[in-house]
Amino acid sequence: MAKRDYYEVLGAEKGATEEDLKKSFRRLAMKYHPDRNPDDADAEHKFKEAKEAYEGLADAGKRATYDQFGHAGLDATAGSGGAGFGAGAAFSDIFGDVFGDIFGGGRRSRTSVYRGADLRYELRLDLEQAVLGESTNITFPTQVACDTCHGSGAKPGTSSKECGTCGGAGQVRMQQGFFSVQQTCPTCRGAGTVIADPCGNCRGIGRVQQKKTLAVKVPAGVDNGDRIRLTGEGEAGQNGGPSGDLYVEISVNSHPIFERDGADLRCEVPINFSVAALGGNVPVPTLQGEVSLKIPAETQSGRVFRLRGKGVRPVRGGMQGDLYCLVEVETPVKMTTKQKKLLRSFTEAIEAGGDRHRPRNQSWHASVRSFFDKIGS
Repeated sequence: MAKRDYYEVLGAEKGATEEDLKKSFRRLAMKYHPDRNPDDADAEHKFKEAKEAYEGLADAGKRATYDQFGHAGLDATAGSGGAGFGAGAAFSDIFGDVFGDIFGGGRRSRTSVYRGADLRYELRLDLEQAVLGESTNITFPTQVACDTCHGSGAKPGTSSKECGTCGGAGQVRMQQGFFSVQQTCPTCRGAGTVIADPCGNCRGIGRVQQKKTLAVKVPAGVDNGDRIRLTGEGEAGQNGGPSGDLYVEISVNSHPIFERDGADLRCEVPINFSVAALGGNVPVPTLQGEVSLKIPAETQSGRVFRLRGKGVRPVRGGMQGDLYCLVEVETPVKMTTKQKKLLRSFTEAIEAGGDRHRPRNQSWHASVRSFFDKIGS
């Protein structure tokens, strides 16, 4: 992909001063910085593009080459082992004050900016809530910016000072024989600043733990393992850093009637012997209300009936699922003497008719005879 003109990227005129270029880059960096746009590939690309443009124009030598030859001139310089930023300028020197302004420091300050931690909350739902969706409130403990010091950690009316040990760099260089080792400053622990008079509410941390209540809109069709991301609702960042995110993980309780299988629902429907033999209608519950299921005569136990469109509409789109009803013929229990007498008479009448009343009986006995014949041979 062809590179865009550096001046166009920064939104600056060709004769812009160094300060104008810096202001343009600062504006773009604050808008597209990855810490402010997590998981946004387009913002990350624009940030890198602005960074490259500023890098190419901030140095007078590079800018002159670019103005005369364009991108080809800078690419040729880089390929021949050019010095990069003229006059020994380093990337951190050119950009240090820009990023310092963004995150609340000056050119010398190296104060570390930390994004707040992400949090996880398990939200248990009944099947009806998961399928139909609803709004619910959740309460969870989290770290929030201290109201007293507004997250600075310093007592109101005071401010943090540059660390005298590391000069605000957050790191110190230790000489060990012929070797020089750089390590985290033991005084400020890498922050670059120290708080002489800490806030009494947060004890200089800048954050306090509180219980936070949020309204969560659960979309219809969610299932076990689905996550709802609430951007910026995690723990507060430090030193002006962005807050983390809150991930609400869905866990669906088991249901006494229905079992979910993706977009479909399954349930068992007990019917009595006479309905199975003679046919009839039985009421069946669905998540949309009760419906009547027509049972044809001579229905066998274990037959499955399908009710179209009585399942779940997936949260990510697609056709609504179906409800599958497994019929189970229920054997009568606790019968009276009269009922038993009638049932025996009925059984005798059935047996007198032979296997035509019991279609599975004949095939089953044939399979049994074949099994024993194979064993005996």
